[in-house]
Amino acid sequence: MSLSTDTTDNRETRYELPATLMACLWRGVLGRCPRCGEGSLFRKWLKPVDSCAHCRLDISGQRADDLPAYIGIFVTGHLLAPVIIALVTGFALSATALLAIIIPLALVMLLGLLQPSKGGVIALQWWNGMHGFRKERAPEPSE
Repeated sequence: MSLSTDTTDNRETRYELPATLMACLWRGVLGRCPRCGEGSLFRKWLKPVDSCAHCRLDISGQRADDLPAYIGIFVTGHLLAPVIIALVTGFALSATALLAIIIPLALVMLLGLLQPSKGGVIALQWWNGMHGFRKERAPEPSE
């Protein structure tokens, strides 16, 4: 466990850096700051904050761009493929009925995956020190 202290702006803030990449990604997926895990990562549904309200990490340089949409499409397609196959082979539904089921389901799944995947991409960028983020790691435990 590593506690870091930030004393800029005459305000002391304590936070724990993530120990592993998975911990960092999980913070991003949950919409929390990848560095401290306390501040919110988004001010609107897909609009990241400029900086973390808790640890003041500058997030404005992030470049998530299209990767979250690709992740959402990939996961949605792989989860819906067996459902579509089951609907086509197991039920005698018309093409219109199939589309009426599949399209809304796909849209809801994709829209539900966009923010978590964008948070994960931002966390991955922070972990690797990409796009203006400074690479920060918790110190290795001494034995």
